[in-house]
Amino acid sequence: MRSLGDRTVDLLVIGGGIVGAGIARDAALRGLSVALVEQHDLASGTSSRPTRLIHGGLRYLELFDFGLVRSDMRERETLLRIAPHLVFPLAFLMPLYRRSPFYRLKLRVGMFLYDLLSLDKSLPKRRRLGRAETLAAEPNLDPDGLGGAWRFYDAQVPFVERLVVANALDAAAHGAVILNHARATGYLRDGGLVTGASVHDAIAGSAIEVRARFTVNATGPWLDQTLAPLRPGLPPLLRLTKGTHLVVPRATEHAHVLFATRDRRLFFVLPWNGYTIVGTTDTDYRGDPEAVEASAEDVDYLRAEAARAFPHASFERIHFTWSGVRALVREEGVAEGDVSRKHMLYDHRREGVDGVLSVVGGKITAYRSIAEEVTDLVARRLGSAARSRTSELPLPHAEDPAASTGDEALCPHAATTRADVERAVQGEWAITLGDVLLRRTATGLAACQGLDRIETIAELVGRLLGWDPAQRTAEIAAYRGEIAPMRRFSTP
Repeated sequence: MRSLGDRTVDLLVIGGGIVGAGIARDAALRGLSVALVEQHDLASGTSSRPTRLIHGGLRYLELFDFGLVRSDMRERETLLRIAPHLVFPLAFLMPLYRRSPFYRLKLRVGMFLYDLLSLDKSLPKRRRLGRAETLAAEPNLDPDGLGGAWRFYDAQVPFVERLVVANALDAAAHGAVILNHARATGYLRDGGLVTGASVHDAIAGSAIEVRARFTVNATGPWLDQTLAPLRPGLPPLLRLTKGTHLVVPRATEHAHVLFATRDRRLFFVLPWNGYTIVGTTDTDYRGDPEAVEASAEDVDYLRAEAARAFPHASFERIHFTWSGVRALVREEGVAEGDVSRKHMLYDHRREGVDGVLSVVGGKITAYRSIAEEVTDLVARRLGSAARSRTSELPLPHAEDPAASTGDEALCPHAATTRADVERAVQGEWAITLGDVLLRRTATGLAACQGLDRIETIAELVGRLLGWDPAQRTAEIAAYRGEIAPMRRFSTP
């Protein structure tokens, strides 16, 4: 905080999700001076609550959004190349049941186009499996009317949180200042020019003015709230929808693309972290993005549809759930699932406010290209000719992944060691138990979410951060409160 008090940076990024961290990295690699502020922790919002896929989006073909699919396919290849330690190939099955000849033709054309739009891909091509081969690959599938399946490949990012942190680490390695738990409370103005933001440090309880030649708002579902002082009385830029996922014991052998019988919506059943993810829902959301959580209706819908598709598997036990809010470009008159996933860059000069740009919408798959597009615009405005290098340079640890040093795991449900926790606190800005367990290590995403060893972990983190017994107790309570919405439907 103090390092920013007496200087003006080239770029201030508000929002520490995947897009904000990607922008900070791109700009820092171009030699711009950068500050990033995040109201809670890196990746603590929508970025930590997706389906955890890097994909072109088969269903966008049905919406004839070929440009989006092609762009995302290119980004999938880029991420497989620059982050092979975080993004992995994933084989999918799309089961084929008795349907009309037109439906079967539509799927065949869709599979052909999915391959065609990714001609430069490194992943295997699609393949049609027969009934026997499909059931051998996935015995738990409903055999009634099954004619076979399409097998195709996309990619999975099991821990998006680490992808966000990796971008922030690389930004910092190239001079960016990263401030988490630091909320932008207002814009600094010089007439019609935005010159930075007032920032409150929630940990120290102090405030500072961060001055910048240009400001980018990448606050995701909080965008309309954070823009309110700049756009009084103007219509919102976002349409918010909620997506819920269930985490259950391992139920299938493969990843599956399925269609719900209730409403024909596409959903996924995926292997993840030794468990199975079922998701997602897609319903309009009008509440506080910070208060989003799964509803009983969400859980019943996902569990019923998964059980129908896999009658020989059990989806009764739930480890935990997560719900996130999608920040989509506002579009009225269409169903939630039909709202475009394309992003938009909103230059507020059109409203008479200079020096600030907002990122509206976008997918995790496209985060790097969105960041490049944003930084291209910022660089031009600042008179810089430096080009983006983020598609060429690997993310930290891509060639030599940071690994545990053989220490004993702190929790029986996750491989996290003392060395992992020390690295999180000493080198990755983790300053709460939630930061450590949910967004730096995988412990908070294991079955017990670290609760089985919470006292031991809190003692270690507290020793690194200088907590006294009272603060350690308070931090444990805060962590329990943070994961309470995720555990509302947990079953023993």
